[in-house]
Amino acid sequence: MSDYSDTLAWLYGLEVERMDLKLERTTLALRLGDDPQRQFPSIHIAGTNGKGSTAAILHAILSAAGYRVGLFTSPHLMDFCERIRIGTRWVSRPEVVDTVGAIKSYLEPAGIRLTPFEMMTVLAFHIFAQARVDIAIVEVGLGGRLDATNVLTPLVSIITSIGLDHQQYLGSTLAEIACEKGGIIKPAVPVVLGKLDQESRDVLYRRARDQGSAILSYGQDFTLEKEASGRYCYGGKRSQYENLQLSLNGKFQVHNAAVALASLECLHDSLPVTAAQMRAGLQSVHWPGRLDIVSTHPLVILDGAHNIQALQALLAELPDLAPNRRPLFLFGVMRDKEWRPMVAALEQMAAEVVVTAVAQSRAEDPYAVQRAFSAACSVRTVEGAAEACRQLLHQVGSQDVIVVCGSLFLVGEVLPLFPEAGVAPTISQSARPLV
Repeated sequence: MSDYSDTLAWLYGLEVERMDLKLERTTLALRLGDDPQRQFPSIHIAGTNGKGSTAAILHAILSAAGYRVGLFTSPHLMDFCERIRIGTRWVSRPEVVDTVGAIKSYLEPAGIRLTPFEMMTVLAFHIFAQARVDIAIVEVGLGGRLDATNVLTPLVSIITSIGLDHQQYLGSTLAEIACEKGGIIKPAVPVVLGKLDQESRDVLYRRARDQGSAILSYGQDFTLEKEASGRYCYGGKRSQYENLQLSLNGKFQVHNAAVALASLECLHDSLPVTAAQMRAGLQSVHWPGRLDIVSTHPLVILDGAHNIQALQALLAELPDLAPNRRPLFLFGVMRDKEWRPMVAALEQMAAEVVVTAVAQSRAEDPYAVQRAFSAACSVRTVEGAAEACRQLLHQVGSQDVIVVCGSLFLVGEVLPLFPEAGVAPTISQSARPLV
C-alpha cells in the first residue's frame, strides 16, 4: 500500500451493497487503535444542510485565534485529502497511505471490515490525535445516531437544519429525521440548534432535556441580523457584535455563521476567541462549491445543492447574485436522492438545463432526469460533466449566468475548469505514519 491510488482503491473497495448503519465496528476499530478519539476535544455537527459551511466557519475563526484546528468533512471536491485538514493544510498523500496501512495492519488480524466512511473516520481521528490538535471539528456523514462519527463526546453538539433527505435511512418525516440527527446530543453536552420547524424543534428539545443538555436555539437565544450598512449584528446570550462581514455568499450562510458564533459562546471558557479573531475568521473563510462564484466573465456559480431545500435556497439567491441574467443550469444528481422536486423547481426559473452525470456509481441516468422535465423547459443531455460545462461556456452570452448544481460530486468534476477559483490550500509534505 505504498501508492496513494492503490490505497484509495482499497478503501473504496470496502463498499457494501446495502448501507449498514451501526457503531459497533467503528468503536471496536478505535479501541484496537488506543481510542484516538479520546485524545482531542471536538465539536460535532449534524444537519440536513449547512453543516459543512458551519464547520468551515468555525475552523476559520478558531484558526484565526491561533488554535491548532482539525477539520473532517465530506465529500471532497477534487482530492480525498481535502476531507482531513490540520489548520490550512490538507493531510498529505503519504500520510494517508502510511496511516491507512497502519490501521489495516491491526484491523485485518482482528477480522474487522469497515465501510469506507467508517475507515475514513478512524483515519481522521488517528491523524487528529497524532497532530495533537487543540480542537477537531467533525461533520456527521449521514444522520447522526448511527453515524460513524458518533463515537465522539464533544464539547458542543450542533444541529444546523432538518429537512427531507436520505429518507430511506433516516425516516420519512421531519420528526423521524430529527430523532436520528438528535442522536448526537450527549449527556450534559450543550447543543446549538439552527433554524428549525416546530416539529423538529420539539423532538430535539425533548432529546436535550432527557440528556440534561443546555440548548441555544436560533431566533430565541441568538440571531445574526443585517444592518443598514449591509454588514451584520450578532446578538447572543453572552456576546454582542456589530459591523460584521462574512466572506461567504448567500443569506443561508448568515444563518450558518450565527450557529457557529453561538457555538463559540459555549466554548468561551475552554477555547476563548477575541472579537478581532472572530472578525478575521468570518472575513477569511472560504468554502468552495457553495454558492461559489468561480468566474465573472462569463458569470459562473457552483453550488452543491443536492436536495430540494438547498436548491430552493440557491434559486432564491440568484436574483441578487445575477440580476437580470438568463440562468443556464448544468444539473446532475445522485440516484438515491429525491430529485424530481428539484426538476420541478428548476423548470420555474431555467432558460435552459443541460443534464449530465458524474463518474460515480450512484449517479442517476441523465436521460431519465431529462425525461422528467416538462416540454415547456429547454433541456438536453450531454454525457460527461466537464464536456457539458465546456459546451455551456462556449455558448454563454454576456446576459447569461451558468449555474452548476445538483451534487457536490458534479461541482468537483467541473471545478478544474476554473483554476483561478483558489480551491486548494497548502498540502502538508509530512510523510511519517500517524499511528
